Amino acid sequence: MNTLSINNLSLIYKNGFQAVKDISLDIGNGMFGLLGPNGAGKSSLMKTIVGLQKPTSGNIIFNGKDVSKDPDYIKQNLGFLPQDFGVYPKVSAYDLLEHIAVLKGIIDRTERKEQILSLLEKVNLSDFRKKEVHTFSGGMKQRFGVAQALLGNPKIIIVDEPTAGLDPEERNRFNSLLNDISQEVIVILSTHLVEDVRNLCSEMAVMNNGQILRQGKPAELISELEDRIWSKPIDKNELDHYLSSHEIISRQLIERELHITVFSEDQPKDFNAVSPLLEHVYFRTLTQKP
Repeated sequence: MNTLSINNLSLIYKNGFQAVKDISLDIGNGMFGLLGPNGAGKSSLMKTIVGLQKPTSGNIIFNGKDVSKDPDYIKQNLGFLPQDFGVYPKVSAYDLLEHIAVLKGIIDRTERKEQILSLLEKVNLSDFRKKEVHTFSGGMKQRFGVAQALLGNPKIIIVDEPTAGLDPEERNRFNSLLNDISQEVIVILSTHLVEDVRNLCSEMAVMNNGQILRQGKPAELISELEDRIWSKPIDKNELDHYLSSHEIISRQLIERELHITVFSEDQPKDFNAVSPLLEHVYFRTLTQKP
């Protein structure tokens, strides 16, 4: 069982901007969703976890070792899949994985070959091992990215916006792959897509402005909103009135009609009850006043 404990972590850049504000999280094997809008501080937190930048205060304990002071241990056990996984032109999938494996310190040629062929099989790219990676579709590149992240048998894997731009079929295939991987390692999924967290993660946190605003199990967070989410169509000229009198958590156009969704302990007049979703948890967390 792998464990990651983040304790009162803060990060202040030299220009005085505080990107991470007193964050504490406990994460174990499985999929952990870090959900937040662009600019929430997710990337700053991930870079600090993996040792690319030193925290201003607090610490990070990975499998019992304080990696905030000495990040080598977590780097040796890390797999990383960035949002934009760049590939070399005119290099085959097998050759590129071999190059990355050498960089990761897998020196033995036989071990390297066995691991590469096994990973290509795992991500369903065996038949394309001699094909140049730059010719792959978006979904194939993402699956290749998972293969390179798994080289060296990491104990923690961080994936950043992994399904952005994928079609529904490739997204389902990719999500199934991530779910299989997470049974034995920590997988941190950093995303702004609620759907990915809802489908994959047993634990999650919502982050914005450098802070963790909510955390817990998705189903439990959803249940807290039971009988408190309401919706109705309104005329767009009425929006200012409802903004001043109701806690609106989202609004959308449905067949050219503006629908607003509100949070309320009691049913507002002329509003219909709505079964709460993880989207409602996310939107209310971001719009809720301190």
